Amino acid sequence: MTAPLITLLSDFGLRDPYVAEMKAVILSICPQARLVDVSHEIEKFNIRMGAFVLASAAPYFPKGAIHVAVVDPGVGTKRRALLVETRQTFFVGPDNGLLMLAAERMGIRHVYEITNPSFMLSRVSRTFHGRDVFAPAAAHLANGCKPSDFGLKIKDYVVPRFAKPRLTKSALFGEVLHIDDFGNIVTNISRADFEKTRIQEGAMFSLRLKDKVVKLKFCSTYGEVPVGKSLALIGSHDFLEISVNQGNASQKLGAKVGDTVAVLI
Repeated sequence: MTAPLITLLSDFGLRDPYVAEMKAVILSICPQARLVDVSHEIEKFNIRMGAFVLASAAPYFPKGAIHVAVVDPGVGTKRRALLVETRQTFFVGPDNGLLMLAAERMGIRHVYEITNPSFMLSRVSRTFHGRDVFAPAAAHLANGCKPSDFGLKIKDYVVPRFAKPRLTKSALFGEVLHIDDFGNIVTNISRADFEKTRIQEGAMFSLRLKDKVVKLKFCSTYGEVPVGKSLALIGSHDFLEISVNQGNASQKLGAKVGDTVAVLI
């Protein structure tokens, strides 16, 4: 039997003991677990960045993997703790939108609020639910506990705006989800969303970024335009990206995370 796989994503960094404490809790409950770090360098409190990284990485893990994600500025408040069951995998984390970009792309089946104290540490800190709630929940799930044992099924979970592009007769509206180290502007517009515009590869189209309208060629590779020229393509994570061939699109266009984007039809 294959050992259960649990991934970890957080904004904790690696200077402090927080990640090690989560791993220690998981291994104490499920010693056979395989642990994989997705990232612990998410910008502090940046739910949008965490959601993008999680949604990008999660589809490549084996079916049945359990993904624990903790970017949790509302820890200790009334925000809920969630266990999300999808067609392929599970997500454990706070009800602040962090999990939903990944979960919706992978097909949500059920969402449960984690309330059963049997699946938490005996003493739950108000400031470290990653260790005391999410890590033990993931470990018990890896041990074979049923998702429905963790708490009641809910439907009013938080779905962030950045998970939902909007199509009208005149435009496809989205926003900047992430800017990578190359300066590529990654939007929340998926391949499936963009296909609804019927813009074909090789065609020129207009894109409004905040209050600026730019003309872009829809390409399949960066090298289809001259060095220094802007372009658009569907990137490796299936989101529409605005890029500059061997350049920095975010600097050239003055873009930042959260800026509005509209593909003009």
